[in-house]
Amino acid sequence: MTGENGTGSDTTAAPSVAARDDLAGVVDLFDWLTRAELSHALSELAYKKRAEVDDDAIAAAIDVAVAEYTLVPAPPEALTEDGTEPTAVDDPDDGLDADGVALAVGPAAFPSLPDDAADLPHILDVPERGVDRAVLSEAVLARLSTDAVSAISESDVDRLEVLADVTYDIEAWAPVDATAIRDRIVAELDD
Repeated sequence: MTGENGTGSDTTAAPSVAARDDLAGVVDLFDWLTRAELSHALSELAYKKRAEVDDDAIAAAIDVAVAEYTLVPAPPEALTEDGTEPTAVDDPDDGLDADGVALAVGPAAFPSLPDDAADLPHILDVPERGVDRAVLSEAVLARLSTDAVSAISESDVDRLEVLADVTYDIEAWAPVDATAIRDRIVAELDD
């Protein structure tokens, strides 16, 4: 896939916000997808458009969406597949870039569907799935706290500004309180 959807041949450019929201829209069709399934879905969309598939660009677009909380890694205990716990997902604590890590729509997303995405449920062999939002939101809040501590220790102002925005997004997305994280980030940014 090429162009504004973040999956073009220029892997140095970050995907646009619209592209990240398109990724979230694809994931939202299924409640959650593994990284490999999302990559496959994006490849299918590229094929339908007769566009060249750039696997590195797809991986980079997913990485950016995860880094900016448009997509969030979901712990296995938050997931269901055909009404039971899935058997083939990786724990995100073992690495966010593993093909088997499940991704769900995150607090910074405004899911939108790219062209032809409505056909994906007919193309992909994905069973009915669900996400326990309470478990997912607690995992995302814990990740946000860890990311904030890391950004503070690295004095990464750009990352702290992104995370400050996410502290507001997560409170609108789930019944969690990110005030302590936000206060720490703001205090660091004000120094």
